[in-house]
Amino acid sequence: MKSKRANSLRYTVVIEKADGNFSAYVPDLPGCVATGRTRAIVLRRIAQAIHMHVQGLKEDGLPVPKPAATAEYVETAA
Repeated sequence: MKSKRANSLRYTVVIEKADGNFSAYVPDLPGCVATGRTRAIVLRRIAQAIHMHVQGLKEDGLPVPKPAATAEYVETAA
């Protein structure tokens, strides 16, 4: 899904809580990951990682994957 900014892409980011930190990855950009002590830090770092990943693909003449992954919450009985 395109964001409101022209020529920008909006990727799904998965954030996971670990022991003492957070990690994030982008399903549509294999290898694009970040970690941080807080959720805010990991969000800032994954945004930077996405930018660098996309720039690297462009510099190498490789296609930039279009955002396709989505996320949903599913409730279940405990």
